[in-house]
Amino acid sequence: MASPETGVLAARARALAVLRIRSTALAVALLPAAVAVVLFAGRASGHLGAGTGWDLARWIAAGLAVLSLLLAALVALVVARARPALSPSVPISEKSAPDLYRLVRDLADRLDVPAPSAIALTPDCDSWLEDRTHRAHGPPRRSTGAARGEARRTPEAPVLVIGSPFLWWMRVAELRALLAPVVAGTGPSAHPDIAAARRFIRGLDAAVAVAARARGPRALPLRFVGRVARLLLRAGREHATIMERAVAAAASERAQGVDYGLRIVAQEQVGLAYAGWDRLLTRVALPAWRMGRWPSRLDAGVVSALTELSRRDRLANGFASRLGERPACDLLEEPGAIDRAASLLAARLFHGGPAEPGPDWSPVGWGQYPEEVVDRKWRLEAARLHRVLDNLPATALPPTPAAPAPDPASAPPLSYARSSSRTPADRSPVDHHPVGDRPAGAPSADRPEDRPAAPAPGPTLARVIDRLAQDERAGDLVAARLGAEVEREEREEAARQAARGGSAQDATVGVAWGDGMVGEGGLPLFPLQPPRTGRELLADHVTAMVCCAAVDTAGAAPGLDWLDGPALLVDGTRRADLGRPVLSLVDDGDAEPLRGWLTTVGVRPEKPVRLV
Repeated sequence: MASPETGVLAARARALAVLRIRSTALAVALLPAAVAVVLFAGRASGHLGAGTGWDLARWIAAGLAVLSLLLAALVALVVARARPALSPSVPISEKSAPDLYRLVRDLADRLDVPAPSAIALTPDCDSWLEDRTHRAHGPPRRSTGAARGEARRTPEAPVLVIGSPFLWWMRVAELRALLAPVVAGTGPSAHPDIAAARRFIRGLDAAVAVAARARGPRALPLRFVGRVARLLLRAGREHATIMERAVAAAASERAQGVDYGLRIVAQEQVGLAYAGWDRLLTRVALPAWRMGRWPSRLDAGVVSALTELSRRDRLANGFASRLGERPACDLLEEPGAIDRAASLLAARLFHGGPAEPGPDWSPVGWGQYPEEVVDRKWRLEAARLHRVLDNLPATALPPTPAAPAPDPASAPPLSYARSSSRTPADRSPVDHHPVGDRPAGAPSADRPEDRPAAPAPGPTLARVIDRLAQDERAGDLVAARLGAEVEREEREEAARQAARGGSAQDATVGVAWGDGMVGEGGLPLFPLQPPRTGRELLADHVTAMVCCAAVDTAGAAPGLDWLDGPALLVDGTRRADLGRPVLSLVDDGDAEPLRGWLTTVGVRPEKPVRLV
């Protein structure tokens, strides 16, 4: 584009094309009514002949006109009242971030465009402008009729949505350079034709969503509305796409003179921030979310993750001097509270957690993460693995050599996660009495048929290794049952979240108007990872069992790696070489690499481990 005005003119031309599609649809809806008016007016004026045929044509045209007007009114009503999609975000008031609002307004003055009407943060590495003028997107407005008329004549500027990781990772100057082309987009957005075209497209999109969710007796008419909305969207898709490209080009051209050199550096930080944010969510936050805990300082954690990433990539010297500058989060009055709200929204967005903290959904700090998340995660998975091994059918169990009777003094009672010590269903507890104190009528233990069955093996690592190494069928069976167990637990958790969400839909006191997830039922909009396969689950559970044995018998400790999540620390150093021996056991049934690793670390696999 030669200039910003050229881009605005191109965007306006495409906006007028979108509005012509709306006018064409309206004309098609009014056409039967116009035909009926012509027929009745011709009969009244005598220009059209009288007779049965003409009368029948007039009444048919009148019926079609009424039906067409009713359907058009239905479509218009649904499009006007449907709530457009709203990006999940945390609204930032001017009182909580006056310096940030001042920076954005100064930037808008330098660009000679209207300032955004508000600022919101989203747990993502992106920034954009969002139209939130729909009455369902804001707090209740109480105004007089004159004020409402003035508001209709003066279009409200869009909301500036900023990715929360940018505020913690970027410096103030970098954030200003990054936001310059975004804020410059408020100029084209204020044009009446472009704003009207956007409202029309967003209304059609919302109508399609309403029709897709329709159930019961309203489904049939709303299905018709959905078809009409899809037809109009297909007709205006190309024009709307080119319009948005022209708006973006015009905004970019206008922002060329504002911190252009620094913007190149800021764009490099965007890619780095995205990489660190993705690793933090998938490797660090996701294990905590699955356990009902949500890290309350995700944005602060992304700084540690990116610092560790730069250190591993030998970029620490350049980034160390950069981190000495003022971070953009200093523009907030209470960055900790904002970080907590954004972290909770990230958990809802990517995992589907509840909207409010509770007994089963509590925050966790980075200092408590190793003990409250890592250690507990390992022991829960180890307990689940042993429950599955206990329930294996006898045909899947490998033959085990006869073991000496266990010493009662050295065999503590064992319990599994969320369950008490139990005896297998096909066995009954047997009281052990000395030979001289055996009660009368008790069976003699000297005969093999009267000897009590050997107790079930305890939760030891050796038991797991032997099962997987000696029976080639055990691995597939354990993997399948682990997958079924995890799927069952996830269904139960989803049912609990749905129950909590259904009871809390009417409690809107603590729900921010910019959240964008009211009524979603606690389901994640963007799942971070696809469901794990049975082999992946088995590898994770065997790794957890090895880590529990290392902590209990070799003096190891749970730790946190900012890029890889839960880590095993041996003598204060992270051991990252456990994955290959575990995969050798799980995939090939070869236990020698894992046994060699255990010997090197000093783990005693025959010792029982502590489960939750």
